[in-house]
Amino acid sequence: AGAPVAPSLLAAAGALMPNAVPHTPYGMTEALLLTDATLDTIRASVGTDAGVCVGSPVAGVSIRISPLDDAGLSTGTLTEQPGVTGEIVVSAPHLKDGYDRLWLTDLEAARDTPGPRWHRTGDVGHLDAEGHLFIEGRLPHVIVSAEGVLTPVAIEQRIERISEIAKAAAVGVGPRGVQQLVAIIETVPSAAVGLATPGLCALVRTAAGHPVAAVITVPQLPTDIRHNSKIDRARLASWAAGILRGERMTRP
Repeated sequence: AGAPVAPSLLAAAGALMPNAVPHTPYGMTEALLLTDATLDTIRASVGTDAGVCVGSPVAGVSIRISPLDDAGLSTGTLTEQPGVTGEIVVSAPHLKDGYDRLWLTDLEAARDTPGPRWHRTGDVGHLDAEGHLFIEGRLPHVIVSAEGVLTPVAIEQRIERISEIAKAAAVGVGPRGVQQLVAIIETVPSAAVGLATPGLCALVRTAAGHPVAAVITVPQLPTDIRHNSKIDRARLASWAAGILRGERMTRP
């Protein structure tokens, strides 16, 4: 439903079907499914690579990565090289033919690809040495700081290992190229909108692995209206910028 299935949820579903092997796919409206991962594959990936492991391509599917440049744009030549972060580009016989009356969208989706049966997904990630695909976020959510190009999911995963934090979002605030990393978190127990305590800020900054300008608590992170699952990082980035300008601390 538009977001990764948590290993704990997949395990709980598996417990209801003890003679079955739990699987979860990756794909999109334009091409579903593209990869497949078992619970064991996901568990084995924890801590080994940045991002969410979504498994290996299914039969007939090819996956390439278009590397990100210094501006956080996917301008690089398509590659299968492990460990290279960029936009995920896919090919499959069941891929959509095109978008209805969206000519420019069609052009962008197939930009700099080997042919018409290729599609730029807008997702960012990388392949590992075994050919497993890892999702690191969405292309519009890439953070371009003075330190370099950052993807949000790996940062969020590290922050979410802190026991007091239920869920985290990593967003960039400010002009592209000098964006400041801001962490927005749901705590356990839930906290009102506000700046995190100095102690919790220190834990987040240590876990993030990158300079964090601010840590803001919210009772609940906003999600997309269609799936109620994907965190709306674009909305959070705009909201956090207002908070840091001194605007009222309202809910995002």
